[in-house]
Amino acid sequence: MNTVTLKSNGALFCDGKPVMDEPLMCLGMQVALDDGVTLRSIFRMIETYPLLARLNTFFPTYIEQYREMPADGCLCDDFAYVAFGKTVEMIGYPGEPRLEIYSALKGEGGGAPCEIRNYELEHLLDMPLRLGKLRHIVFGDTVDQFEFGTVFNLFEFIDGIVWELSFHGTLRACAIRR
Repeated sequence: MNTVTLKSNGALFCDGKPVMDEPLMCLGMQVALDDGVTLRSIFRMIETYPLLARLNTFFPTYIEQYREMPADGCLCDDFAYVAFGKTVEMIGYPGEPRLEIYSALKGEGGGAPCEIRNYELEHLLDMPLRLGKLRHIVFGDTVDQFEFGTVFNLFEFIDGIVWELSFHGTLRACAIRR
């Protein structure tokens, strides 16, 4: 599988060469993160390749919010980095089985994984970003959990992160007003 690398400044490199104006060609490629990549790097990538903003309806609001944030120092002390992972759940076996696959964005490196739903974007932007593992959970008579190394393509990485942020309460439009 070809690899596309995200740099901290938001630039994409495909097999060592910069992606100029055709980022859609890279969506099915395995994504790798260069040293120093943070959540801010995702927004820089969208600014560099505006066509990618059309992948998720939440992007316009997030880009607007991102542009209002401080240029650096958007950190949180509760965890060391943010990990993007994937979960596969097998449910209902024995019985009527079904399979659910979803992405997860969690704070890690401070003990147990930390949900980021209580953190505003301004506390997450400069947190280091890493690719996590695939968690496989089998729900049946007993619950079995396994973790595996995995790969993510660029599309599921971009869409998954924005999708996860939208559910974690960091989008101002979703905040409960008093």
